[in-house]
Amino acid sequence: MSLRDSLDLIRLVKPEAGTTALDHEIAAERASSLGAAEKRVIAAIAALTAPGGDADLALATARKVVWEYFVQRELVGFRRHTDVIQALNIPPQVLVGLGAMSGKPRS
Repeated sequence: MSLRDSLDLIRLVKPEAGTTALDHEIAAERASSLGAAEKRVIAAIAALTAPGGDADLALATARKVVWEYFVQRELVGFRRHTDVIQALNIPPQVLVGLGAMSGKPRS
């Protein structure tokens, strides 16, 4: 097989088509991961209104989960969160403490 035959074969295969499949797979994984993070937010918000349990722990958990969800949305490319704040009914007390860390500082 000559070099010219090899180049013709490479042109027929279209290597860029292989990256399209990979890009699609990556986008599907991002969507799946973002969906799982949203489910965690929904569960944490529901735990805030559930009777009984530790209200402070539920609030701290909700803040952590919502913050992680927002970070993940930003990594995917969604910069505005107002639509999901309304859609998921994220309460103001969760948003106020977003990203705040409690406990001893790490050295």
